[in-house]
Amino acid sequence: MNELRHLWIAAIASSVLSACSTPAGPDAGTAPGDAAPRATASATDETAAKSPVPAADKRFETAEVAKFTSPWAMTFLPDGRLLVTEMAGTLHLYDPARNSTGDIGGVPEVRHVAQGGLGDVVLHPRYADNHLVYISYVEAGDGGLLGAAVARARLALDGAGGGALEDLQVIWRQQPKKSGDGHFGYRIAFDRDGLLWISSSERKEFDPAQDMSTNLGKIVRLNDDGTPAAGNPFADQGGVAAQVWTLGHRNILGLAFTADRRLWAHEMGPMGGDELNLVEKGQNYGYPIVSNGDHYDGTPIPDHDTHPEFRAPVITWTPVISPAGFIIYDGDLFPAWKGNGFIGGLSSMSLVRIAFDGDNAREAERFDMGRRIREVEQGPDGAIWLLEDGTRNGQGWLLKLTPAADPG
Repeated sequence: MNELRHLWIAAIASSVLSACSTPAGPDAGTAPGDAAPRATASATDETAAKSPVPAADKRFETAEVAKFTSPWAMTFLPDGRLLVTEMAGTLHLYDPARNSTGDIGGVPEVRHVAQGGLGDVVLHPRYADNHLVYISYVEAGDGGLLGAAVARARLALDGAGGGALEDLQVIWRQQPKKSGDGHFGYRIAFDRDGLLWISSSERKEFDPAQDMSTNLGKIVRLNDDGTPAAGNPFADQGGVAAQVWTLGHRNILGLAFTADRRLWAHEMGPMGGDELNLVEKGQNYGYPIVSNGDHYDGTPIPDHDTHPEFRAPVITWTPVISPAGFIIYDGDLFPAWKGNGFIGGLSSMSLVRIAFDGDNAREAERFDMGRRIREVEQGPDGAIWLLEDGTRNGQGWLLKLTPAADPG
């Protein structure tokens, strides 16, 4: 660890690190830094970094279903209704069959800031038996410091279109809390074994991503009660290091498993260099020592190929797509897309389709949606559902994508 720390210090000594703490940039809800793009090709697909081109044929119909205020995430209940989070702290229950929206009470106190608030929502793999729901959110600490937290609670529906979270327990927190309003990450996913995965971004602080005394800039792997899972690669270090599966991440806003149990994560680069990574046990992904982007003031960061000891991304994007939301599609409504990934694009205002081949991936197609896409989810019937980001005008549409009647 001392050798790695010395390497990191040498690599960034000439950089003006404070530049990246500016709120400018695609992950702050503003236009991306398009100046001086550097990395223009993916390691596996030379077309991945090109500007978006709308599909030549109309592959799907897009229906505007309902509006929400700055929505961030959603998940389907077994009965086809949707839980939808709004950043200010409201959890909604939306019924597509009745086009009705109710509220879920019992949400903990949420601190709503520029890039965070009430975040992800997922169901426990055994939800049908235990009715457990997991949410992530920003909470305040002493002195106004902020950090992400994950809580679980039993969802009690009232039969009238609403309900409440009961017996809520906070099971995980970012450590330590920091000042500032960005880079929480706080995406949640369960694997096939029922283990809980959380993305914990580096809070615009850079160096915590390489510091094993924090869980910032990491992907953590936990039991469903928030305790470190057996077999984690840094367990012998104790403390928060026992939670960690991978390190060296910047701002992770999407986690998804393929059918062959590979975990993929995308993260926003600084000015350029958005990434799609294959998440592998114990790997260091290099931030802030390396990136295929630069700091927002134009100060260069060494590219990944200058430090092969770090795990390089499988796809990089410059100009950026500003990735948000992620699914691996396994439905039947779009059979040609089974096994493909779908990533929402904020600054790119797009839906990006990813084709996987074992450890490799490539951008296969990009759909120009004409709006900032914050979240992607698959419906029970195989339809693809999107949430439009609402950080600019306050309102975001819930969108439903179904096959076009005449795809030609």
